Amino acid sequence: MRTAVYPGSFDPLTNGHLDIIKRSSKLFDKVIVTVLTNSAKTPLFSTEERLELIRRTTKHLPNVEVAAFSGLLVDFAKQNQCNVLIKGLRVVSDFEYEFQMALANKNQMPEVETMFLPTAQEYMFLSSSIVKELARYHGDLTGLVPKEIEQDILNKF
Repeated sequence: MRTAVYPGSFDPLTNGHLDIIKRSSKLFDKVIVTVLTNSAKTPLFSTEERLELIRRTTKHLPNVEVAAFSGLLVDFAKQNQCNVLIKGLRVVSDFEYEFQMALANKNQMPEVETMFLPTAQEYMFLSSSIVKELARYHGDLTGLVPKEIEQDILNKF
């Protein structure tokens, strides 16, 4: 079974993230969307809330699982018998950072491969930070986040 991990903070999940999840689910037998819990950051949504929002928007994808992790991504990958890490790319600066991370992961776990997926063109500008800023000032989130979670995001403000 070919299993891949798609890690991120997903605070909140955007349509750009969902695009990568859907496309990955067509390439692998199983995709585990992993929510990073980072004690150094203060997210808008708790880990449990982010897991629930992702589960709600991916329930129609039978080969997608959602989990949380802290620590090293390669340790999570080993524990879940994954040898592919999926990274979505929007702009060149994403590539520079993710390429460095891919090399570090490869150093720690030589059997792991990182697969870069460019986001769909219509989401290249989109980030969770932009969504939060728009929501904070009651901007229109239509088309930026999955419809199922739009109100959850607006309710945070």
